[in-house]
Order: sequence, then C-alpha cells, then structure tokens
Amino acid sequence: MTKQYDVVILGGGVAGVSLAHSLRRQRKTVAVVENNLYGGTCPNRGCDPKKILLSGLEVTQLVDDMQGNGISGKVKVNWSDLMRHKRQYTNPISNATQNGLASDGIDTYHENAHFNKDGLLEAGDDLLSGDKYVIATGQRPSILDIPGKQFFKTSTDFLNLDEMPEDVTFVGGGYIGFELAGIAHAAGATVHLIHHNDRPLKQFDQQLVNQAVDHLTQLGIDFHMNTDVKAITQVGDQFVLSGDDFRLPTDMVFCTAGRVPNVDTIGLENVGVKADRHGVLVNEYLQTTNPNIFAMGDVVSTKRPKLTPVAGYEAGYLAKYFNGSTEKIQFKAIPTIVFGQPSLGQVGLPSSIATDDSRYMLITNDMTSWYSYHRLNEPLAKAKVVINRDSETVVGATVLSNHADYLINIFTMMIDQQMKISDFNKEILAYPTFASDVQYLI
Repeated sequence: MTKQYDVVILGGGVAGVSLAHSLRRQRKTVAVVENNLYGGTCPNRGCDPKKILLSGLEVTQLVDDMQGNGISGKVKVNWSDLMRHKRQYTNPISNATQNGLASDGIDTYHENAHFNKDGLLEAGDDLLSGDKYVIATGQRPSILDIPGKQFFKTSTDFLNLDEMPEDVTFVGGGYIGFELAGIAHAAGATVHLIHHNDRPLKQFDQQLVNQAVDHLTQLGIDFHMNTDVKAITQVGDQFVLSGDDFRLPTDMVFCTAGRVPNVDTIGLENVGVKADRHGVLVNEYLQTTNPNIFAMGDVVSTKRPKLTPVAGYEAGYLAKYFNGSTEKIQFKAIPTIVFGQPSLGQVGLPSSIATDDSRYMLITNDMTSWYSYHRLNEPLAKAKVVINRDSETVVGATVLSNHADYLINIFTMMIDQQMKISDFNKEILAYPTFASDVQYLI
C-alpha cells in the first residue's frame, strides 16, 4: 500500500527537520525518512560535538598563554571526562528529534530509502508518494582510494573516541583536519597533519593560513606538506603511512580529505535527477532536473560553503516557496570559520580582490599588541578588511585570532546591511570588547 503525502523529505538533518516543522504549520502532510541519526551531522557527529571537544583546546591554550602573566600551574584535558560531557549532549538528540517530529504530526521512517522506477520512494517495506519530494541527505566523509584504506578512521570516529591515542595522523588539510588536529594536540597526543600540496585551507587568505600553520608548528603539530599518502600498512599495533620518500608510523590515522554527497544509493537515475561529484544539481528555486523534486543543504552541488546555517536558510526558503512564493532564492554573505587556537574566519570578498580591482582597498592590521589580545597574552591576532572605495562599505573580511568568530559575525552583518563605515563608527558599543575594536579595523 502506498502512503500519500504533500511533501516527502529524504533526510532528517537540520534542513529536513526544519522544513518539516514549517510545512506542518501550513497544515501540509509530511513524511521524513532518515537512515541514520535524526538531527543529522551537525548536532550528532559534526559542528556541535566538535565545538564541545574544542573546549579542551580553548581552556588549555588560554592557561598556557597566561603562564607567567598572573597564572601559574598547568591544566590538562581529561579525555574520558570531556567525551562524557560531549555524549551527555549528543546521545539524546536523535530520539528527541524524531519524537519532536512525531509529536508535530509528521510521519517518520528510520530506513534506507531510494526512488524506484515508478517514481515512488521505497523506505524499507513502505512505499511513499509525495506531491513534492525534497532531497536533504547531506554528505559523508570521503575516503582516499589507496591500498590500506580500510585502516582509515573518519571524523565521526574521532568525535566518539573512548581514548585518545598517543600518536595520531590526519590526512587532509581542510577545515576538519585542522580542527581535529588542534583538539588531539590539546588532549596530549603527538599530532601529524599531511596535505597533498602546499596550500591547505585553500578557501582562505594564503598569508594568514601560512601564519596559522607556523604558529601551530611552534606549538608542536607536525605538518607534512606536498606529501601524497599512497598506502597504509599495519605493523603490530601501529599503522605505517608511506609515499614517495615518505614513511610515518602512527597509532591511528584519520582521513580528513573532504566530504562527498550522499547521492549514490537513493535512485536518482530512476527519477531523472542529475547530480555531479559535488551533489545534486538545482536551479534558483532549489528545484532539480525533475520539477517535482527539490534539494537543499550539503547534498546540493554548489560553490557556496556547505554549512548548517546555509541548510537552515534553504529550508526556510523552500517553506515559503511551497506556500506560494515565486521568488528565487537569494543568499546573503556567508561567514566561514575554522575553529581552533587561533581560529580563522572569512566572509565576503577575498582579500586578493583588492590587488586585482582598483575599486577595492585592503586594510591589514596586526592586532596582537592591542589591548583585547594583550590582556589574554594571545600570541597571534591579525585581520584583513576589504573596503569598497566608492560606497565606503565593508565587502570582505578575514580574521585570524582566538576570537575570530566574534568579529566575523559583526563584519557579516555590516556586509549584509551595506552599512557605511561612517555609520558604524557612530555606534556606541560596550568597551573594552572585541566589538569595540572594529572601528580601528576599518
């Protein structure tokens, strides 16, 4: 028997859950199908648990920075206690999310699902038919296809480690590699990070990335740039990574070489939905090549950062579109950040544009000696701000510091509101704070 709905959502992550609740407020019948943890990557095995574990890094680094400046005595991460703290948050999420959907009158299915040749969604033994379908299946960690790839662990494994190994290696120098490397180092492990070229965190300002790498090297993280891992072998209790003129034994190795969209098992070929290696192809209405099927979140093929707030924004857009709106989706400035000590945040136009286009001016500041950073003895604080000369507005910013998240959100709002610098400088902000420093950065 086929069950009929107004909208069937494939994926119970942040985007899918948010859209489902919004559609119920429109009195639509909705089903959500999830084959793993309800709530999706971010709260279960992504940004939220990662940020909890980052607390260990933030606290230990602050104490280290303040040694001899009013603070004496070291602290260390108790990994088992920190992991317990993390699990107290993550363990209830999936059931609570699914129960919340059910209490709102949304049918939930905890099954692997795929579109069949009749255009219906098969979820276990159930057949689901929707006037519209939404694909929100997200991404999963990519695994390098090399001999010994079965020995790779993923970010999901790291965020649920019962014990931190003495020696760990991360293969891939993107967001995930840098963030997990910082956490592991704070937890007392010897840490190696391997990247296939000399340009890790390629989305960010190269100069600031290099300064971050130099700082992390001084702290003790072992970087191997321009290194291709070609095989992994097990030798006793360790794993040996090897390549051309390269050999590294380690206790545990994590593949942090990006993520791939979950599109290969859901039967897109049966319903005429096209996808590439970056995800499902959509138009300006988040509509796929099948007019009754839409896609949102990390599974979409896009050059925009694939982040939780973006997925939530797209869910909000589809809720309005399904309720009669005819507007195309329009994105505001999207801030991205690599969390660590220091953190690296970026929003808007890259700093390099000021070199290529005379309409823009680049302001570069070394904030390390400024009061806000001096009081915490923060060792590295830099910022680059791109200004539109004609409109006298901020159009881009990159910040490297332990508190980059505060500043990058302020710059994001300035960009979105097209706020003139002169107008911002009229604001009276609490002092001394990181926000009150912004006037000196622009």
